[in-house]
Amino acid sequence: MNIIEIIEKKKRAEKLTEEEIRFFIEGIVNGSIADYQSSALLMAICINGMDYEETFHLTMAMAYSGDVVDMSSLGRTVLDKHSTGGVGDKTTLIVGPIMAALGVPVGKMSGRGLGITGGTIDKLDSIPGFSSSLDMESFMEHLKTVGFVDAAQTLSLAPADKILYALRDVTGTVESLPLIASSIMSKKLASGADAIVLDVKCGSGAFMKDYESAVLLANTMIDIGKRAGRKTVAVVTDMNEPLGYSVGNVLEVYEAAEFLKGTRQEKNLKEVVVCLCSEMYRLSDVYKDGEDSVAIVEDVISSGKAYEKFIEFVRAQGGDFDLFQEKFNNRSVYNKNITVKDIMSEGDSFIFKKIDAGVMGRVSLSLGAGRLKKEDDIDMDAGIVFDKKMYDVLSADDSIATLYSSSKERIKEAEEIFLEGIEIVIGDEAIYVQSPILKLLD
Repeated sequence: MNIIEIIEKKKRAEKLTEEEIRFFIEGIVNGSIADYQSSALLMAICINGMDYEETFHLTMAMAYSGDVVDMSSLGRTVLDKHSTGGVGDKTTLIVGPIMAALGVPVGKMSGRGLGITGGTIDKLDSIPGFSSSLDMESFMEHLKTVGFVDAAQTLSLAPADKILYALRDVTGTVESLPLIASSIMSKKLASGADAIVLDVKCGSGAFMKDYESAVLLANTMIDIGKRAGRKTVAVVTDMNEPLGYSVGNVLEVYEAAEFLKGTRQEKNLKEVVVCLCSEMYRLSDVYKDGEDSVAIVEDVISSGKAYEKFIEFVRAQGGDFDLFQEKFNNRSVYNKNITVKDIMSEGDSFIFKKIDAGVMGRVSLSLGAGRLKKEDDIDMDAGIVFDKKMYDVLSADDSIATLYSSSKERIKEAEEIFLEGIEIVIGDEAIYVQSPILKLLD
């Protein structure tokens, strides 16, 4: 068996065997297959595709190319939730504590942000003292005692994915559905959870821009999960508008806490959170046939137990949330360079018709809240807070949004981009907004 034969085979749109796929993955990890050969096979896969069986074998080979987490010692069904990424997506910070408060263990390994997509680990790292670097013993101890743990993905987890992702990024093969699905699911399977709920986002602020592609990706990942013996469900959700009322690391952590307190719960964010949590609850070993999982989730939020669990989770991983709130409420004291810009409505009887999530992701990047390259630094205080959301009625001198940055120059550039991404029309009656939940697949 050699890599040239495998490349030729896929070039002819023929099906690869499990052994051929494993040979390829082992070769890229041990260095016996050159990057130019890997790139050729990736392009052949991108053009000619892979069927479900090939995609599954690719995923498994990638998942087992490094360390695989074993959570069986817990003796429970461990849940994981994965989002394909979006703008203002702070659902993990909310979903994890809710599930833990319901007695459902959630063990997550999350990533950092790149481009317009924010990363959960960056958000958590904005909490003073929070440690996202955990060894396996600490990870399992937090999972057992708190019920929710979120740590940064290690280099030893699915190393083949890191190699392939870097190659895809520079060879025009990023948008191959089998390669996307195997990249996501290899990390999920290596992370060790027994059941997985996938939040597959589509729209201008998501990786999958259209609904049909999002459904195809969701079905592919569900098939992988089930073949691997994992209970897997996918929810396709809208990402044409930022999720919640904030975008940016510190801002999103604060919003997550306010949501769990019950102080402020943006409608779309609540719908997505409740849907994800109810599906996770149904897959858990706590669920009993006939239970109303939605009502159970809403009850634990309103009781305050989920917020208490959030604080417990933060403290268990070394975070000081009291100091976080102190710094948040006195940002101008702790950050002398913080600059604030309010975007105001210019008249009465207008409707906020459009907030383009993709453009708002660019605004966030421009403000300094994200990174274009992995080595870029992040301005944790930077971001956007929306005072109005899509289809809200605007009156004269209403604040539409507030921009935050530690750089005055960045604020000016970001304001120009922001105005490109909104549309305001004449009208004085609020318009019905469709649900952000587009499809549930299992």
